[in-house]
Amino acid sequence: MHVAYPGMQLNIIPVTPFRQHCSILWNPETRRAIVVDPGGDADTLLSFIDGHDLVVEAILITHGHLDHAGGVAALRRGLVERAAPPPVVIGPDERDAFLLDSIADQARHFGLEDLENASVDRFAQEGEVLEYAGCRLHVLHVPGHTPGHVAFVDKVGRFAFVGDVLFRGTVGRTDFAYGDGPLLIRSIKEKLLPLTRESGSADHHADITVVPGHGGLTTLDTEAAGNPFLRG
Repeated sequence: MHVAYPGMQLNIIPVTPFRQHCSILWNPETRRAIVVDPGGDADTLLSFIDGHDLVVEAILITHGHLDHAGGVAALRRGLVERAAPPPVVIGPDERDAFLLDSIADQARHFGLEDLENASVDRFAQEGEVLEYAGCRLHVLHVPGHTPGHVAFVDKVGRFAFVGDVLFRGTVGRTDFAYGDGPLLIRSIKEKLLPLTRESGSADHHADITVVPGHGGLTTLDTEAAGNPFLRG
């Protein structure tokens, strides 16, 4: 899936049997790229990267579930084998470290043998700004689905990579031992929905496109107005 993104190219590649969205955001002039949530199928991702002659500067992880981070190790290894500069691996918040360390065990429960535990160069922190491939991505800690879930927001391009926090017409699962439904709703209302009032232009209101971990894209305005989980 190719998505319009101001000044950049955004390609969304579904990976693993869970059809999780891995996002490859790249600058068509410099060929520099960011990969968000490479959950698996590293060979498919490497084929796209090779085919577009991209240099991956950073791999970003929204949270520690296997379908979002299980391909990090293989992707990084494949890039290094191509004599490319090793990308920095960032995220999620450190409260998801236990999930990153148990991906292989998670995968075996689903009969998947090719996903690996993920190591990061550093964890993401609330409020920091990541500058790679010509983009500035703001980090928001949005727990509830997992304790250390983060979102990456481009306030100029008006895009948000939200992992499994918010979807079209629904929200992320919280039926895990570490899930917290009320906290998830509060995270969305307090961290994500107000972003439409933080315009990157002279406008005082500009909607933001939401790139979720699964399913179709949506916008924050659409979900604020019609998502039944966000009423009240």
